[in-house]
Amino acid sequence: MAKEYFEKLSQLVEELKLEKEITQPIEIRHFFSGAAFYVNKTICASWSPAGMAFKLSDREINQLLLSGEAVPLKYFGKGHIKKGYALFENPSNKKAGYWKDYFIRAAREV
Repeated sequence: MAKEYFEKLSQLVEELKLEKEITQPIEIRHFFSGAAFYVNKTICASWSPAGMAFKLSDREINQLLLSGEAVPLKYFGKGHIKKGYALFENPSNKKAGYWKDYFIRAAREV
């Protein structure tokens, strides 16, 4: 299953041409049952069966949670909330361009 998300995330990053927007080294690696997006060897986004998660500022995360656009990131149903991340469920329902600013903002957080 991780291969599926690795391929999806790789394709999305390529389609968004993030290497032109983010000046630091970027990399995509397998991550649990999904894939993770690294900037300068630090994880800042992931795509897994739970959805797409981005490392963002606390202020932005709070706004996204309050609006209902995102939910807290939990790796397991009864697990603790991973602070510093917002999870977007069903990311495939959005057009690719929707995610570009989130990747750029997440890259700035690391």
